[in-house]
Amino acid sequence: MRISADFTVIPDDFAKAAAPEYRVDGVPVVSFPFYLDEIRPDARYLHWEFVDPDSIPVCGFEWIHWSVANLPIDALMYDFNDSHALAIPPDFSRQMPAMIPEAVQGRNSSASKFVGRNADPAVTMRYNGPQPPDKDHEYYLQVWATAKPLPGLNQGFWLNELLHALRGCGETPDADGIFLTGRA
Repeated sequence: MRISADFTVIPDDFAKAAAPEYRVDGVPVVSFPFYLDEIRPDARYLHWEFVDPDSIPVCGFEWIHWSVANLPIDALMYDFNDSHALAIPPDFSRQMPAMIPEAVQGRNSSASKFVGRNADPAVTMRYNGPQPPDKDHEYYLQVWATAKPLPGLNQGFWLNELLHALRGCGETPDADGIFLTGRA
């Protein structure tokens, strides 16, 4: 598998400088687009995490910005005029529940009892765009592809549950990851 994006610095619409209409309670909620190529032929489901390891010195833990599980590859639109095999479109996090209800999104760090945000699923169980408070951060998007769906993951799962499910899925997932910069 190979992951790519049309940028290395996350554009403003998907991050700290997002316009008010792209935010919920001040949090950027419009997810960025990316591409998946060279996926193993037997793969049928996608799963991913988007995290901020650079948040550890700031808040004491790696900030979870977005996680997805059990997204059927066949549910994604193929653009035969595009050189990429699969495209995850902009704002997919908010559109996915209506388009592909069998795929689930996990809780992000806004759901933490230590953060103190409200419990609105639009903020706690969807994409949260980068908002580094101290300096530019390097964010990591990792995607896994499996032949079968991961059992036991429901809407609002925690990231550790996804990682445990991947470890116990009985196969070696196809995987790749990329680093993207979020501007302070």
